Amino acid sequence: MSDALHIVCPHCDSINRLPADRLGGGGKCGKCSKPLFDGRPLELTAANFARHISKNDIPVLVDFWAPWCGPCKMMAPVFEQAAAQLQPQLRLAKVNTETQQQLAAQYQIRSIPTLAIFKHGRELDRQAGALDQGRLLQWARQFT
Repeated sequence: MSDALHIVCPHCDSINRLPADRLGGGGKCGKCSKPLFDGRPLELTAANFARHISKNDIPVLVDFWAPWCGPCKMMAPVFEQAAAQLQPQLRLAKVNTETQQQLAAQYQIRSIPTLAIFKHGRELDRQAGALDQGRLLQWARQFT
């Protein structure tokens, strides 16, 4: 299984090996049997953030947001729709900077919303401000 990808389950955080040629089919978690991709963004916390951005073999696009932020609220449905279109080539996730202040500080989030894309634990790029559907998809697809 040399062409296997490591995919972190969005439900139980266990690491799964999925043959690369089966990525389009999604697959199920070997531990909890739930789908590895459900077309929705995953909510990350300090407890599971590092695991998801460093152990997934696919890029992880993170939306750093806050509930009081108007542009964040505007972009939320756009990000939700993008998850359905970009998965399984990318994992989309959200971090609430109000409840996860240590992550916001660690990644020096100065304005919200801020989108950051990670692969194997390394930040590849960052985009500050709300994006419309077209710009979000175009920017994110550069990393697939």
